[in-house]
Amino acid sequence: MQFELKPISAAGIDEALEKAARYRLLGEPSLAESICLDVLRIDAANQRALILLLLALTDQFGHGISPAKAREILPRLKDEYQRQYYNGIVWERSAHAQLRKASPTAAFTAYDAFRHAMECYEEAMELRPAGNDDAILRWNTCARVLMRNPTLRPRPDEAYEPVTGE
Repeated sequence: MQFELKPISAAGIDEALEKAARYRLLGEPSLAESICLDVLRIDAANQRALILLLLALTDQFGHGISPAKAREILPRLKDEYQRQYYNGIVWERSAHAQLRKASPTAAFTAYDAFRHAMECYEEAMELRPAGNDDAILRWNTCARVLMRNPTLRPRPDEAYEPVTGE
């Protein structure tokens, strides 16, 4: 079933984004996502809406939303620091979603995702505005998760041995 979505007014963008932020805090990321999409229909380059949308999508990892969908937003962010920082957020939240999944390879996949997040945060640290330690705080969080969980480790190299017909 298809419906024609109703546009919001440009004057209501700020209030709508405040509502989106509150819905995320209330654990209603799909509502926040919907509001951000409404804002972006009116102002496609709205950086606050793009960031809130990305965060709302990451809140839904493991519940039908893939990291790839959140990564589609990254090129639309104008600031390189923000692209690196939020790419780290996507990787980090993907790692946590892997841990919740508890599949046989989740520990390896989560480890890889945490390490990718840490690489993104390191890039963001190089670009960060003076006094902004967000990337450092996130890097340290990932490092602590890895240090506290010895089951999170790189995938072991599996030696390939061909079967011979002897």
